[in-house]
Amino acid sequence: QVHLVESGGGLVQPGGSLRLSCAASGRTFSRYGMGWFRQAPGKEREFVAAIDWSGGITLSSDSVKGRFTISRDNAKNTVFLQLNNLKPEDTAVYYCAWSPSAWGGVRSASYNYWGQGTQVTVSS
Repeated sequence: QVHLVESGGGLVQPGGSLRLSCAASGRTFSRYGMGWFRQAPGKEREFVAAIDWSGGITLSSDSVKGRFTISRDNAKNTVFLQLNNLKPEDTAVYYCAWSPSAWGGVRSASYNYWGQGTQVTVSS
């Protein structure tokens, strides 16, 4: 069983920054890919970013590319999402997800454990 706990969300003005963290426990973190997804009110959950087991391969959605950065610290069993130049349309609940393989990719079905989510609100 894997347990994921996100933190770092909050209210921020447009153009601001946040750093989300997701602490994992329960299995050997360094063997598995991780991802971040988000869900805005009334919308489906969407892919934000993914990272492979080593941190050497990352992928971001077009909507956040150049603004958000995914990274991981395998020594601390933690994956991060740095959010810069935030926009009101980034407002959503952000979820981290654990893949049963070394790379999870963009599909939510490729992940089998999810955190409880952390709210990010971008508003002036």
